[in-house]
Amino acid sequence: MFYQIWAALFYLYGILLNSIYQCPEFSQLTTQRVDGKEFPEPHLGRWYFIAGAAPTKEELATFDPVDNIVFNMASGSAPTQLQLRATIRTKNGLCVPRKWIYHLTEGSTDLRTEGRPDMKTKLFSSSCPGGIMLKESGQGYQRFLLYNRSPHPPEKCVEEFQSLTSCLDSKAFLLTPRNQEACALSSD
Repeated sequence: MFYQIWAALFYLYGILLNSIYQCPEFSQLTTQRVDGKEFPEPHLGRWYFIAGAAPTKEELATFDPVDNIVFNMASGSAPTQLQLRATIRTKNGLCVPRKWIYHLTEGSTDLRTEGRPDMKTKLFSSSCPGGIMLKESGQGYQRFLLYNRSPHPPEKCVEEFQSLTSCLDSKAFLLTPRNQEACALSSD
């Protein structure tokens, strides 16, 4: 009997805490048609990687040597493809080009990376002007990534991203330094 009373009190306490300290909602981008104007049209063009968050530091380790990353998202050869090109500026000044293809999932904005069947990317809107948030997950990792049209968005944007991802169980946070000039994006 004593155990049941404590269990009931803890349950009620949990409900109360959950109602007071709920994570702010972030809305997932949705679309009615993959080839519609809502997506991917507004997301094409140049993006800068600003910050990342994950449950552990290991899930962000790939970004440790990075000073900045600039991306260009373009329509692919098929209506359900997006072509991404990136140039990574490492902290030691090197420029490393990358490219890959995302495949859109019919009826949503979920992206699948060509050649990486275990990787799934979800797009989310951001309250930050010119911002977007991605959630990448794959075998053994999950991370949130913040991108912006500007290489130096307002500090409030980074603070909101960190607060939101912390609320979503991301204990590790990485902010790209962006001290060096971004590398030029290659045309091929």
